[in-house]
Parts: sequence; C-alpha cells; structure tokens
Amino acid sequence: MLLESRSETLTLRERARRAIPGGCHTYSKGDHQFPVNAPAFIVSGQGCRVRDTEGNEFLDWGMGLRSVILGHAYPRVVEAVTAELARGSNFTRPSPIETLLAEELIDLIPCAEMVKFAKNGSDVTTAAVRLARAATGRDLVVFPREQPFYSFDDWFIGTTLLDAGVPEATKQLSLTVPYGDIDTLAALFSAHSGAVAAVIMEPATVAPPPDGYLEAVRELTRREGAVLIFDEIITGFRWNEAGAQAFYDVTPDLATFGKAIANGFSLAALVGRREIMQLGDFEGDDPRVFLLSATHGGETHAIAAARATLAELRERDVLSHVWHTGLQLQLEIEAAARDAGVAEVVSCCGYPCSPLVSFDGAGHCDRSDELRTLFLQETVARGVLMPYIAPSFSHTDSELERTAEAAAQAFRSVREVLDGAPIDAYLHGPVVKPVFPRFDTLEVDR
Repeated sequence: MLLESRSETLTLRERARRAIPGGCHTYSKGDHQFPVNAPAFIVSGQGCRVRDTEGNEFLDWGMGLRSVILGHAYPRVVEAVTAELARGSNFTRPSPIETLLAEELIDLIPCAEMVKFAKNGSDVTTAAVRLARAATGRDLVVFPREQPFYSFDDWFIGTTLLDAGVPEATKQLSLTVPYGDIDTLAALFSAHSGAVAAVIMEPATVAPPPDGYLEAVRELTRREGAVLIFDEIITGFRWNEAGAQAFYDVTPDLATFGKAIANGFSLAALVGRREIMQLGDFEGDDPRVFLLSATHGGETHAIAAARATLAELRERDVLSHVWHTGLQLQLEIEAAARDAGVAEVVSCCGYPCSPLVSFDGAGHCDRSDELRTLFLQETVARGVLMPYIAPSFSHTDSELERTAEAAAQAFRSVREVLDGAPIDAYLHGPVVKPVFPRFDTLEVDR
C-alpha cells in the first residue's frame, strides 16, 4: 500500500490510532518507541531493506522484532510456504508436517522430548508455567526482575507498572529476584519452602550470566523440586541452533521458542521433558493440563516456514555469519563513538548475535533516553532503522559500512549536545520511551 504524500501517511496514522488501541497490534511497534521521523508504516521488505508507505527505503536492523534471522521474503522460506499454501493451511485433523517439525526439534534441542506449537511466545511461556504448577502442585513462579518481558498474561503483567486489570491475588503468585544472584534465589526458596513451582528466565540477555550461575540455578531447582524453564524466545536459534541451553550447556526442564524459529512467520514452541509435557495429554492417571489448544497452532504454512528456516540455519552456517556481522558492527559503532568523542557515554555491548547500543555511560544515565532518541532520529534521517540490532543472514559488509557512516554522523550531534547545545534544538519530536517504564530500551514483545 503506497501513499502519494506525507499527509496521507499522517492521516493513516490517525486512522490507526482511532481503530487500534496504541495504533498497532504490538506495543514495540508503537509511535512512542520511535523518533518522529521514523517510518510510520512499513509495507514491504527484501533481505535487510524495508520500504514505507511513501516508497522510502531503510536499512533494517530491527528485523521484525528479532524474528527475521535470514532476511525479509527470504526465497527458500517463501518457496516452502507457497508450496504448502497450495495444499491448504488448516484442517480438521493434524497435518503430517506438525509431527515432522516436532521430531526435528526433539533431535535438535537438548531438553526437548515432546513439543507443543502455538502462535506466539506469550502463549507458550504461560503454558510452561501452567505445566510447572500442575507437575509440582505448587503455585508460586519466580523470574528475574531485570528481564523485560515473558508474557502478556496476568502472571507476568501483574508484576509490571502496566498492571491494571490484573487481580491482586494473581499478582501475589509471582515473585522476582535479581538476575545472577543465586543467594537471593536460594533465600527465596527457603522463605517459601515447598511453594515454588517454577523458575522461568532468559538464560541471558545483554550480559553473560555470572560464572556458574545457570548451573547453580539448575541444581537449586532440582534440589527444591521446582521446574526450571528457559525462555528462549530471543536466544533460541540465535545464540546457537539448539538454543542457549546448548550454548551454555545447561539443560532446563522446559523451554520456549519463537521469533527466529520461522523467519518471521507466526510460530512458537513449548518443548521439554516427557514426564512434564505429557501432563498435557488426555491419557494417564494424573490430573490433566489443558495445555495449548489453538485453532491456528498447526497452520501448515508457518510450520513449513520453520522447517525451511531450520534447514537453512544448518546448511548455510547462518549463525557464524550472524555472529561475525554483529561483532563487526559492534567494532564499527564503538570506533565511530571514539572518533566523535562520545565513547564515555556510548557503548555497543551484548553478544554479537544480539548487540545493544547503550547511552548509559557514567554521569549521563539521566540523559540516556534523550540521547538515544537523538541517535535514532539521526540514523533514521540517513536511512538506517535500528531501534535495536538483530543481525541477519542478509546483512553484509555494505550494510555495515552504511550503518557506521550513519552512526558517525549521529554521534557528532550527540557530542554537540554533551558540549552544551540544547537538546530541544536537535530533537524534532518527543523522547522515545520504553513500553515498561521500569525497564530499559530492550524490545519487549513476543
């Protein structure tokens, strides 16, 4: 859908706000997440380039909220989906392709002995929590408070500042601890002896886990009879083809996957130990769990996309390219920051497969949001869209060079503001805000 003018785009934006709460169906895509000059809508993508409603092209580093690991409209995936669609997409009984992908995941992922599909990460993380409660007969769930998002369901949203509509009794069943602090987690188990059903966590986000931390969490949960759940919605198929559990060599009881699993198509997976997963079966003597039962959970075209994506990851050594590209980008951005004299404020941290540009340098934390907004505004002005960084198989040296040039120019504006120039003279709109006020700039949708 191409529009003829900027005014038509603005009209469409107002229509979206009237028709859709927040103006879009994923909060991380909302206007408040981007500088005012960012594309209001994206209508197409090819590789790592996208076009907006006015035909403007942008180099894309966000890649569909980190879901597109190969590239937009990636030929092998599109061909697999097209072939499957010609046979229909949803049936009255299961399709064989559901079993084929489940078996591939069981062969690939260390903790996977059974698999259940859904359409988004929130559904599978909530299903994992329900399974853990059924398996243990306990109610409490624990997770690190710093990690930005697990689910749009009440058990998680009730712990955020956007908790309207969540019953107080539900909020009391979720407890948070600092990530990396095994002593605090152990003390929580002691304080709530025999009551903790599960610990759910992303194995890592930006910083690596402290030495021995994941292993200690694994041992503690096993000793206390709680279920350990790894949320691998982001880390899965990005840290390692078999997930962060293979990368760190720590095997949880259950794990959830999404995002990169199908290169942008809607699919998520709950995997885990048979003795827990089979509680979602209707056979057996134990109380049964109504686990996941979604009309669209077995849509064949999304499953075909996942099979093609996983095959490409294995056959083309995609993750070596992703890690190399991310590392080179980190080096380029930090070099640009040094050249502009802003290295004391700016860093490009995190794992190379999922870097983060941070403006939290010493003495400037209170300005990080406005400096980040300025950076995003100035890079968008040069055709680079990078609300966060998700290196893909489609990013090449030419994209690295273009991004480095855009960052260098953006950092010059940052330097001028740090030298005393008024920020209002540079920003063309409001400061970008995170979805959850208590969290940082990490993207937060599933």
